[in-house]
Amino acid sequence: MSHPLPRQKNLRADTAWVIYQVLEQGKSTRECLAQVQRRHQGKDNAWIQEMSLGVFRHLPILQHWLRQLLDNPLKGKKKVVEHLILLGLYQMAFSRVSTHAAVSETVNAAPYLGAMSLKGLVNAILRNFERQSLKDQKIDNPIIKSGLPKWLFKKLETAYGDELGPLVDNMNQKAPIWLRVNLLEVSRGAFCQQLDDLGVTYTLPDAQSAGIILTSRVDITAIPGFQEGWFAVQDGAAQLAATYLQPQAGDNILDCCAAPGGKTGHIFEIQPDIGHCTALDADETRLLRVKENMQRLQHTPTIITGDALEPGTWWNGEQYDRILLDAPCSATGVIRRHPDIRWLRKASDIEALADLQSRILDTMWSLLKPGGTLLYATCSILPQENVDQIKHFLSRTGDAQLSTLTDGESTQKPGRQILPGEQQMDGFYYARLIKSLH
Repeated sequence: MSHPLPRQKNLRADTAWVIYQVLEQGKSTRECLAQVQRRHQGKDNAWIQEMSLGVFRHLPILQHWLRQLLDNPLKGKKKVVEHLILLGLYQMAFSRVSTHAAVSETVNAAPYLGAMSLKGLVNAILRNFERQSLKDQKIDNPIIKSGLPKWLFKKLETAYGDELGPLVDNMNQKAPIWLRVNLLEVSRGAFCQQLDDLGVTYTLPDAQSAGIILTSRVDITAIPGFQEGWFAVQDGAAQLAATYLQPQAGDNILDCCAAPGGKTGHIFEIQPDIGHCTALDADETRLLRVKENMQRLQHTPTIITGDALEPGTWWNGEQYDRILLDAPCSATGVIRRHPDIRWLRKASDIEALADLQSRILDTMWSLLKPGGTLLYATCSILPQENVDQIKHFLSRTGDAQLSTLTDGESTQKPGRQILPGEQQMDGFYYARLIKSLH
């Protein structure tokens, strides 16, 4: 049952509504936060975001506690109150909010959700949580401790075995903000001087020559050069795409599934003399972001709305020298950045995504020139979408050859799998393929 946004704004009621919409209605956090945050100001908006994402990060343990404290699940219109209680438990166990404020303000939020009669229940559950010291209860179940849904935990356990513990720890960390300096406009050194003058702290990564990792919080749009296109926000793993693609002067390039355009912009920045670049995406709304970013960064791709599986509706018939295929995927590699992904994805999605990726790969391959390069990319950490996908493609595609990105690659283990937290990057996968000349 859907639940309308509370008529009157209230910090905790609105946050509980966001949590309810994501967990019960399958809506994205971004969409729900946008609706709620129009009603609030700066600090309150930051609080709503921090608390709702915190609940998604710790959901299994919060639900474990709730099951011990609530005799019977709430149903119908009352269901949203469970999400208010989860928010209360999160504040008491994981946030800086005082216990007194967490209890009293969460109880006072119930009427805003049409649940005046349940104030007593909310109060009793939160006070029992404190009285029983559940926060200090030892949890032995590794799935509950992981903060992940059972299906995803099992898949990662199968894929990564002994590496699972550190992987899960990294998936639960907050991701740093990376910038990519537009070296056509400013040198990294000169840009860093601007950050120094502002008192913004940062580190410089080894593998990304235009990359900067911010170590202090800052309003991105207030950094000098934002409007002039001196930099873009882009994770370090995504910054490898344009480098791995190796664009050359005069190339005809397709960036397939291009939104929001970070990789498109980077292609121009490392090879300003490319012949032509097409940015393709099926989502017209997300392409608006590509247009905005390209205008700000002063790059000039041809931007097309189109389905990668239906090139007949948008392709001009000229084969491409290079194709970047950033395929639709589970986004399991960016869970630390978008914790709601854990609860929006289902086990059945992976099979469907792997099938879609396979069909897009075959279609894009037919648009590539002999001798051309296709770079396959996902922000997933599941082998089914990555190494297995490329193994199957190589076995069925006679004119495809693997072009290695790392020393340890082979046709039996193709591509580079980056795990979340590796060199402070998001989880990402790349495989580079060359089309034979004959």
